Amino acid sequence: MRIQFLGASKVVTGSNYLITTDKHKILLDCGLYQGSDSLEKLNYEDFNFNPEEIDFLFLSHAHIDHSGRIPLLVKKGFKGKIITTKATKDLCDIMLVDSGHIQESDVKWENKKRKRAGKPLIKPLYTAKDAEISLNYFDTVLYDQKIDINEEISIRFKDAGHILGSSIIELWVKEKNDKVKIVFSGDIGMKNKPILRDPTLIEDADYLIMESTYGNRLHENVKERTKKLTDIINETVMREGTVIIPSFAVGRTQELIYELNKYYENNETLEEFMKIPIYIDSPMAVSATDAFKENTYCFDEEAKKMILEGDNPFEFENLHYVRDHKESMRLNNYTFPKVIISASGMCTAGRIKHHLKHNLWKGRNSVVFVGYQAEGTLGRILKDGAKKVKVLGEDVVVEAKVHSIEGYSGHADQSDLLNWLKGFKKLPKRIFIVHGEEESANTFANLVSKNFNVKTIVPDLGYTFEIKEDELKSFDKDYLKPIKRKEDIKKELQEVYEQFENLVSNTNKLMDDEFLKEDYDRLKNKLLELQQDLMDITILLGK
Repeated sequence: MRIQFLGASKVVTGSNYLITTDKHKILLDCGLYQGSDSLEKLNYEDFNFNPEEIDFLFLSHAHIDHSGRIPLLVKKGFKGKIITTKATKDLCDIMLVDSGHIQESDVKWENKKRKRAGKPLIKPLYTAKDAEISLNYFDTVLYDQKIDINEEISIRFKDAGHILGSSIIELWVKEKNDKVKIVFSGDIGMKNKPILRDPTLIEDADYLIMESTYGNRLHENVKERTKKLTDIINETVMREGTVIIPSFAVGRTQELIYELNKYYENNETLEEFMKIPIYIDSPMAVSATDAFKENTYCFDEEAKKMILEGDNPFEFENLHYVRDHKESMRLNNYTFPKVIISASGMCTAGRIKHHLKHNLWKGRNSVVFVGYQAEGTLGRILKDGAKKVKVLGEDVVVEAKVHSIEGYSGHADQSDLLNWLKGFKKLPKRIFIVHGEEESANTFANLVSKNFNVKTIVPDLGYTFEIKEDELKSFDKDYLKPIKRKEDIKKELQEVYEQFENLVSNTNKLMDDEFLKEDYDRLKNKLLELQQDLMDITILLGK
């Protein structure tokens, strides 16, 4: 068995890992490279494997740096199954098709220049139609369901708390007489984020593939982030300016709406003239917000309570959603103070570039970054203090005030990542540190090695790790068994059955060893499905 690192190695985009056994080829994620020209060129290189030979793709979440090459994978011959959570599938319905439109639009723009220069024309990486076709290969599961894919592969998705539907993937793979548990962290969210639950702690793994986006730094005080944002908005209002917020359409935008809702709806001391219009100018963000409304089972208790009390967290008086591009263009003609939240979050594409072009050169305006800015992106260039930038082919001076609020990051910081690792009752034999720029990944790897006495590897792109038979012999054989200890099962069953007593008719049978081994996962999966149905019904009754 071997693990190949084919993306997000010493960079934060292009997530892609291949697990090969004697019978199967499994992909974890298949994301686009984003950022510098040299990184984005990697999207056009051939896959390091034959897509036709891939049996399964397990997708951690919908962000394009994790899902964005799925349409290309299918276009190149993939015929297997793409397994992920329902919420991730709902978001991919929006994001992958949108990505296809962007590929077509970018190529159309580039071909105009090529035609004038007498250069050969190029084709898009994939089209919106290709993206639509790829969606037919998706199968969905719920959080915490342990699914037997076949006799050799089992999988379970745990809530990663990063964006709606984001997952930590637990993967059990059997080869010959050995069973190995590989855990892929995906992107781990911050604790106490609005809307979503905290990341789930994992009990054990043989091997761990772990992200390190913020492995070398700590976030600002999360509790102060809303105050910082609203202070910037109010100061800009007093200058009669506009606040431009580049924001990821999925996740970050919904968090901003949620917190601005609480600020404007519950602030009785705020003067009426300070309640300026908030425009969500991104068709994808609008559609993604609809997807949030349809997947409330992913919400934390506070968000569920708001909904059940009749307060829609994604609507308030001065909030306006913009879909039409003509209305988007008109926003830059309005002279009154306002906030424009628009995608993309790193200013690499979309309507945000037009808003920056029209507003960067005005000193009364503000630009607020609320998320990670990868090297080479326009967002990173602005955040690093550039005085002049090129936007949509034009040189634009930067007179607007540029702010960055790290507390809104969707990723756990160094402290949270280390605390998540502390949740393991039995640590992995090796930890592979991925999805971080080189300095961040190396810093975090050294910390993990020092604090946990676990071998860490920061793989280069293309690195292959062989899981050899002699290495497996050092494992505790009880640790390799897929069935938990009887005491742990009894405890977990008790928690589940307290909520579903009417389903339990024979306690003695439930506590029988053989019944537990054969039917525990199946029964728990059914209960999880029922629990989701009950939540959906409750939400419908609360509307």
